Amino acid sequence: MTAAAGHRDTIFLEDAVVVAQQTFAGEQYVLRLQAPLCAAAATPGSFIHLTCAPELPMRRPLSIMRTDAGEGWIEVLYKVVGHGLAELAARAPGETLSCLGPIGRGFTASDARPRTLMIGGGVGIPPMVFLAETLAASRNLRWKPLALMGSELPFPFKLMESRLATPGVPAGATAAMPLLESLGVPSRLASRSGIPGCHPGYVSDLAAAWLDSLAPDERAEVEVFSCGPHAMLVAVAALARRYGLPCQVSLEENMACAVGGCAGCTVLVQTPDGPAMKRVCVDGPVFDAATVFTA
Repeated sequence: MTAAAGHRDTIFLEDAVVVAQQTFAGEQYVLRLQAPLCAAAATPGSFIHLTCAPELPMRRPLSIMRTDAGEGWIEVLYKVVGHGLAELAARAPGETLSCLGPIGRGFTASDARPRTLMIGGGVGIPPMVFLAETLAASRNLRWKPLALMGSELPFPFKLMESRLATPGVPAGATAAMPLLESLGVPSRLASRSGIPGCHPGYVSDLAAAWLDSLAPDERAEVEVFSCGPHAMLVAVAALARRYGLPCQVSLEENMACAVGGCAGCTVLVQTPDGPAMKRVCVDGPVFDAATVFTA
């Protein structure tokens, strides 16, 4: 069975109604859509392919950040880059957009490694939020998640001083994401833009500092999940190799169809049968980092 065929009964096309748009510095937006079919089926790491305006035929892929299956809504975070997303930013509550989703194979957390380290950068933050919220909702007391997020722009949420102790995090890194704080999930932020309370460097460096603080038996419980810019993913994959940790990464590629038909989003992946070109949309977007970043 092909990957596209495997998704045949799990991707829905629906008219999604704009519920709200929040605007943040740096032309960043959080868009909430009423899309009950997608909300019911989405998993951390999946995405939607969204029409940005009625007159624009080409859709845009956007990672899902939050869902509420009971109320039927999903949220996405995006930064305006290009005409399409500029049009999306102009959409108002009550408007209807064609939404295809949820698409893709998402993250899978292992019970054997309960120290879930989530590393998100920029518009790669949404899948980490979705994963963190999902782990918190599971009420599995073995999970010990930590979310680390980096951005050179102001973060698309109001920062707060964390009240959740996180041993091993550098003393100056005190800022956190309020949503995750309310869920009991520790989070810390990194930025080279001088944002107060943030670690003054790359988020991968913040992750390395935390990993260095762990005892060997604690580090053996860590599993890494990441989404963000290519350079950040390369650094995170190298970090996972250095410490011998399993690592899953969500890749971001330009897409035309997003359902496996055009093969325009292929990446080289190492498989047991040798190198192969895999489609990010339906074979991913989540891959084992060791099969994508080999050096």
